[in-house]
Amino acid sequence: MNIFADISLWWLIPWAILSLGLAWLYYRKQKMLADVSHWTLKGLIALRSMGIFILGLLLMGLLFEDIDSKSQKPVFITLVDNSASMLNYSDSGQVNKQVASFQSRLKDQYGDRFDWAFYTIGSEVGDTKATYDQNASNLEKGFEQIYTQYYNQNIGGICLISDGNYNTGGHPQYSAERIALTPVFSLGVGDTIKKKDQVIRNVSANEITFYRNQFPVQIDIQGIKTGKVNSEVTISRNGKKLVSEVIRYENGTLDFNQVNALLDADEIGFLEYIVEVKPLSNESGYENNRWSFYVEVIDSRSKILMLSRAPHPDVAAIKSIIETDENVEVKSLLASEWTGKLDEYSLLIWHDPGNQPDQAIIDEIKRNKLPVWYILGTRSSQQTANRLGIPVNLPRAGRLDDAQVSLKSGFQLFELSDKLQNAAPNWPPLIVPFGGVSIGNGSAVLTQRIGPVVKSDPVWAFGNGSNKQCLLIGEGIWRWKLMEYARTGKSEGFRELIGKTVQYLLVKRNTDALRIHMPRRFTVNEDVIINAEFYNSSLEQITEPEISFRLKDENGSVVNYVFAKAEKNYRLVLGQMKPGRYDWTASAQHAGKKYEKSGSFVVSDVSLEHLESSANHAVLRSVAAATNGSFHQLKNADQLIDDIGKRQDMVTVHYEESTFKDIVDYPWLFVFVILILGFEWFVRRRIGTY
Repeated sequence: MNIFADISLWWLIPWAILSLGLAWLYYRKQKMLADVSHWTLKGLIALRSMGIFILGLLLMGLLFEDIDSKSQKPVFITLVDNSASMLNYSDSGQVNKQVASFQSRLKDQYGDRFDWAFYTIGSEVGDTKATYDQNASNLEKGFEQIYTQYYNQNIGGICLISDGNYNTGGHPQYSAERIALTPVFSLGVGDTIKKKDQVIRNVSANEITFYRNQFPVQIDIQGIKTGKVNSEVTISRNGKKLVSEVIRYENGTLDFNQVNALLDADEIGFLEYIVEVKPLSNESGYENNRWSFYVEVIDSRSKILMLSRAPHPDVAAIKSIIETDENVEVKSLLASEWTGKLDEYSLLIWHDPGNQPDQAIIDEIKRNKLPVWYILGTRSSQQTANRLGIPVNLPRAGRLDDAQVSLKSGFQLFELSDKLQNAAPNWPPLIVPFGGVSIGNGSAVLTQRIGPVVKSDPVWAFGNGSNKQCLLIGEGIWRWKLMEYARTGKSEGFRELIGKTVQYLLVKRNTDALRIHMPRRFTVNEDVIINAEFYNSSLEQITEPEISFRLKDENGSVVNYVFAKAEKNYRLVLGQMKPGRYDWTASAQHAGKKYEKSGSFVVSDVSLEHLESSANHAVLRSVAAATNGSFHQLKNADQLIDDIGKRQDMVTVHYEESTFKDIVDYPWLFVFVILILGFEWFVRRRIGTY
C-alpha cells in the first residue's frame, strides 16, 4: 500500500513529538494526579498523545492507494442475421434449430471459459430471439454496436451467422476490422449457386406529380440463367393494365433490361401502381417478379378571378401570361358580371376599382382573407385607397404623367433574374398620377424613373396586411410585353414579373390553429411519427386541447388515437406499420369551436430481402480472413467449435486496478480515537480526577 499526502510525510515525526509534548505538559500541571502511580500517569499521557496524533493525521488529508488484482474472462458474441432473406433457401427451415444447437454446444464445451452475449441484426440491432422478419440487412451496424458497447473490453471472438447478403449500410469487413485483435468467425447460411430467376432490381418514378400531367417510370430488370427467351413487363393500376412491353434476354446467363414508360396522372390522390414481370418456368422464386410503388397526384391548380370595370388591354396582357400555366385557372369578368362570391378563388386581380369600389367585393375579400392584386388606373384616387384599406398615399386626382420604371435594389420577396433586370429599363412609360406617391408598410419592386432620374415613388409594390396585397399604380403595361417582344423576340422579363407576382400571392400563410406535421410516405422499416401544434386566437402555441387522431386503412378498419402532450407541442408514435395507404383525420376542440385536419400517407413495402435468391458467402469469407477468423457452413458448426478450442489468443486477461482513499474514508479511525479518549476519561474518572 502506498501513502500520498499534500505535505512531506517527514512532518509526521515532529507532529508525533509535539503530540507527546502537549500531553506531557497537560498532565504535568494536574496536581490532583500527584498520588497516581508512575505507570498510570505514563499510560494517560500515551493515550492522550495518541489521540492528538491521530486527529492530526485526519487533518493532513493522507491518501492510501489500494491495488486490487482482477481478471476478466473473454466475451464471446454471437451475431445472427435477422433479415427475411435467411428464409429464402431450401435449408432455411433448419436455421433456427441449427443456431440453437450451435449455441448450446458452444456453452456446454466452453461454459467457464467465456462470458456470453447474443445479438440479432436486421435493419436494427436487437438482443432477443431471431425471428427472421426484418425487411433490411445492415450487417455493418452489428459490428458498430459491438465496437461501441464493448470498447476496451476483453472480446474473445465474434461469430456472425448470416447468408452474407446486405442491402443497407456498407461492407461489414471495415467495421469488423475496427474491433482490434478480435477474430470474427463466420457461419454461412444458404446456397451460393445462382438459380434461374427474374428480378425487378429497381423502379424509379416521381413521388409527386400534378394532375393531368404525365410522369416517367423506369424499371430495371435482371435475368439470371434465363436462357435466350422473351418475357413481358406490365404496369397496372386497380387491375387495369396500363403498359405492356416485351423484353428479350440475349445472354442467357446474366442479362439486364430497362423499360421506360410515360403514365398519365388522371386521378388525384395516392395511386398504387403494380409492376410485374411474366414468370418463366422453373424460376427459383416469384416474389421478386412484382414491385408496387405509389405516386401522389396533387391538384395544384389555383383559381384566379380578374375583375375590371371595363375591358382593358392591361387585363388581357396579364391574363395571357397567367393562363399559360396549366396549374392555374383564370376567369375574367366585368365587375357588373360578378356572382357575389369569392370562396372558390385563391387570388383576386382587381383592375381599376374606381372612386367608389364595390363594398360587397371588399366584404368578400375580408371574409375569405383573400390575397388581392389591385391595379389602380387613371380614375383611382386617395378615396379609392382608403376604401380598399391600401396603405398608399396618392396625389389629387386629375393630373397624369408618363414615367418609366426602375427595379429597386434590395427587393427580397423573390429573386429577380438578369433577363428581368435587362428588360425593365427598356420598357415604355406608364401613365401614372402626377405628384408624389408613397406607401406605408410595404416593399416596392418597381419605382418611377423620369429619364436618368430614379424616383422613390412606387409603381409596383407589395403590402404586408392581414392578407397579401400587390399594388400596381399606373396603366399601360401591355406596351411592356409588345416592346420586349419587338426587341428580343420574346417577353421573358415581363412573363417573369407577372409569374412571380402571382406565385408570391398564391402562397398561403399558415394561420391555422391546428397544424399537423408528418411526411406523406414511409417505408415498412420506419416508425410512423406524427407531430402536431395548436395555436390560440393570438397565435400563441398551447397544449390545452386534446387532439384525437382517427386512422383508416385500405380495408376500412379504423383505429382511434390521442396525441401525447409535450411542453409546447404534441406527438403521436404509431411505430412500424403494414404497407398500404392510410387516411387520417385529426380533430380538437377549443373555446367552443371544433378544428379538424385530414390527409393521407402511404407505407411502402421495400422488398429488398426478396431481391437475392442466392447467398453471398464471399462477404463472410472476407470478414473472417481480415480478422484472423475462419469460415464454415452453419451445418458444419462443429468444426468452428473445435477451432475455438485450438485458439491461444482467447484468454482471460489479468490486470491490477488502483483505488485511492482519503484517510477520513476509514471510519474505524474515528472509532479508535473515540475509544482512546473515552478510555482516558474512564481512567481519570476512576482515580477521581473528574
